[in-house]
Amino acid sequence: MAETAKYGLESEMGCGFMGTFFQLKGFNFRPRNSVLFQDSPCSKKHLDTSRSAKPQCVQGKKTLSKPVPVRPRLSNCRDQDRVARVSDAARSSTSSSNNSSSNRTFTRRHTKEPTFTSGELSLALADQRKIDANGSLYRASTGNVMLLGHLGNLKQHGKGGKLDQKVAVEGTVRKRAGDRSYQLGNILHSPRNRLNPDVIKTLGNEKYKQGKYEEAVALYNQAIAIDPSNACYYSNKSAALMGLGRLVEAVSQCREAIRIDSSYHNAHCRLAKLYLRLGIAEKAIHHFKCLGRKAGPEDVARAQAFKNCLDRCIEAQDHGNWRKLLDECQTALSLGADSAPQIYAMNAEAFMKLHRHQEAYIVIQNAPHFNVEIYTELLGSSAAAGLLEVHALVYMANGRFEDAVAAVQHALRLDSSNSLNLTAETVKSVASARLNGNRLFKGSRFSEALVAYNKGLEKDPYNSILLCNRAACRSKLGQYEKAAEDCTAALTVRPAYSKARLRRANCNAKLEKWDAAIQDYELLMQEIPGDEEVTAALLEAKMQLNKLHSGNG
Repeated sequence: MAETAKYGLESEMGCGFMGTFFQLKGFNFRPRNSVLFQDSPCSKKHLDTSRSAKPQCVQGKKTLSKPVPVRPRLSNCRDQDRVARVSDAARSSTSSSNNSSSNRTFTRRHTKEPTFTSGELSLALADQRKIDANGSLYRASTGNVMLLGHLGNLKQHGKGGKLDQKVAVEGTVRKRAGDRSYQLGNILHSPRNRLNPDVIKTLGNEKYKQGKYEEAVALYNQAIAIDPSNACYYSNKSAALMGLGRLVEAVSQCREAIRIDSSYHNAHCRLAKLYLRLGIAEKAIHHFKCLGRKAGPEDVARAQAFKNCLDRCIEAQDHGNWRKLLDECQTALSLGADSAPQIYAMNAEAFMKLHRHQEAYIVIQNAPHFNVEIYTELLGSSAAAGLLEVHALVYMANGRFEDAVAAVQHALRLDSSNSLNLTAETVKSVASARLNGNRLFKGSRFSEALVAYNKGLEKDPYNSILLCNRAACRSKLGQYEKAAEDCTAALTVRPAYSKARLRRANCNAKLEKWDAAIQDYELLMQEIPGDEEVTAALLEAKMQLNKLHSGNG
């Protein structure tokens, strides 16, 4: 039994004297005329130094007794492995009783082995580094731990998943008839050689520490596939998903870890921090409390502070105190709710109410974007509908009418309150007015287009798109003063609206307000440098201004 255990350890750790000794102990030597023991030019140079292979000498005589077949020294671990793994024909010559005894010995040894040895882990890590260096090869380690893809060195990535014929393959390979794909034979059939999820998890941890989160997730997925009842694998996967910014998926992995082990503190801690980032204060506090004394006092205090801040945000929103709401939203973000959809929606709503449409749009652009189902799962149907309502209003104010209509329609499926129905009516009316006005304008029916834009502005008086389009109609009708006023109103809510600025500059040029025109043209040169139309208009305005000054002088 001790000899068998040593053999197993030596087989896992590598090759050497002891490994060779125990491999030879159970080896049935072939007859002298066997191919393995025929003399070869290199047999005298590579004599096996193990005791079982030494020739017997007789003292006092120059001649030797009948020599015992000398086994050539194997040059490396791979050759030892080939000797130990005899062919099927050699195995058939061994008695069935010896085979059954050997199998029982192997089974007893296997059940007493640890999950994986430190040598196996170190070799697996070394092989993984080789994989990273080469960029493509996936091979089996000495401990037969299959790394990524479950195929060892039988599969190469980057070439359509086909086998590279130049790669040497250890172990037995069987090939299906008429199939070009290869499968492992007795490599994976042995219980000792099955994939070890703890080794794969450790490799995933290495990738995580290197910041390679995608690869870490893939490795954790492999570990989960082998042992789906281990809570640690789900918790570690959630950490990698957090590194990728996939917070909602990370939440689901933490939930699964806690479902498997409700006392798993790491999962509770990670889930609490996720809920804090997503702006779900009550659940964050709950999971911090589940940690008991292991919870950091600063974490619990931060979660409670965020809850208080969220209450103040809701109060400011209810009272229409939009400037206070802006301040409270910034406080909430500083407390760690950096991915809270509700906070971003409140912030955008406050900017909209203050007629700062451009800033509202920037907030929505920077906010985390989830699908409607995830919004509903995180916030509930009513809160999710309110969030989509804000998105619709921001999109409408900044010219994304189709997106606005889609968002408000999603909101109506979740909530059919009166306020939401009014918002939906406004969005649809403004979008329709814009389409109708554009159609009439293209047909040179400027007066009718003006009426169409007016109908839309009755629903949304500060809509920059409708204001700018109405300015175009008024300019075509020679109403340059009113056209410039519409452009100014559009620029008030959207200072970076270049089309409105250009239109106002042209109107001021028509009115011979050269100073105002030059100011707008110069700003446009900074926003859209190299624009030929703006460059020519600026030169013309400066020339006219010089003429005016020369005439007055």
